[in-house]
Amino acid sequence: MHEGLDDSSVSAALARLIGVAIDRAGGWIPFSRFMALALYAPGLGYYASGRTIVGRMPASGSDFVTAPELSPLFGRALARQVAQALEASGSDEVWEFGAGSGALAAGLLAALGNRVRHYSIVELSAPLRERQREATRAFADRVRWLDALPESMSGVIVGNEVLDAMPVDLVHFDGATWQARGVVRAEGRAFAWADRPTTARPPLAEGFPAGSTTELHAQALAFVATLADRLARGAIFLVDYGFPEAEYYHPQRSGGTLMCHRGHRADTDPLVDVGLKDVTTHVDFSALAVTGQDAGLDVVGYTSQARFLLNCGLGDLLAEAGPAARSDALKLIHEHEMGELFKVLAFAKGTTFAPIGFAAGDRRHRL
Repeated sequence: MHEGLDDSSVSAALARLIGVAIDRAGGWIPFSRFMALALYAPGLGYYASGRTIVGRMPASGSDFVTAPELSPLFGRALARQVAQALEASGSDEVWEFGAGSGALAAGLLAALGNRVRHYSIVELSAPLRERQREATRAFADRVRWLDALPESMSGVIVGNEVLDAMPVDLVHFDGATWQARGVVRAEGRAFAWADRPTTARPPLAEGFPAGSTTELHAQALAFVATLADRLARGAIFLVDYGFPEAEYYHPQRSGGTLMCHRGHRADTDPLVDVGLKDVTTHVDFSALAVTGQDAGLDVVGYTSQARFLLNCGLGDLLAEAGPAARSDALKLIHEHEMGELFKVLAFAKGTTFAPIGFAAGDRRHRL
């Protein structure tokens, strides 16, 4: 948090900024614009304000925990897959997008050793960059930070919980037609929902009851298409929570997947306490796979995080761990924790290999 600013002043300043954006747009902005400002507005957005957002317990001031902070065995297991992909592509460079606290970068660098000559982090948040610098200080000669994707990349690309934080558009079914759901100013509170006509539809639009709301992931799909265009040779591993299309857009999921996180508690109202909580959605892995394939990537694997980590040798690592470390790492694979909700999707380009992470339990047929 910036010196001299408390939570209330940061949120109020961000609300004023969003209000100006609404006014300039004629009184209504799509939710994707609201989400982008709430998360990434310079100095004020959730990821840009310097808040301690990632950590194991609420007492640290954090709002959620990710797999690399939960257990270092996540990075060690993933490193085995990355090492195989580096060998197959004849590369010595790893690219990480949205590196969070830097825990995964530090873990991969430690496990991969001299196999990695360059570790490039694409990170928009200046405060998070500082945390990443501290976490990777022992490998400072190999780590660099970029503001945007380079024109060409070779090597292995890793993205852990980066897609879920990309702004989405919302569509709402009123019982007759789908409407674009956006944000307006409101009396008595800063913002309110408002719908407008749109031609946009979810991929599976039939059977939804009146009042249903769901998400469209144009920015995440554009991100994958851009990776496909810029990657000359190598592999991509994306880890996130989500579903294949048939599950994502099932009529019973009538409320969509939009969720907020603050103090390790969840709520469903992104229009209050803007800038003070994370705003996320689940990932449509079918759309990502099709987009990558259409853009020239080979879809080489899709499975649960649990199956992926076990294929990468997590069982052996668990056998070597002490009781406390083992307890933490088991949350990575337990079905009621991260094991089933989180999935891993892998692409390759310019190289042919069978990724070890999908040796058993590959689910590409379910995409």
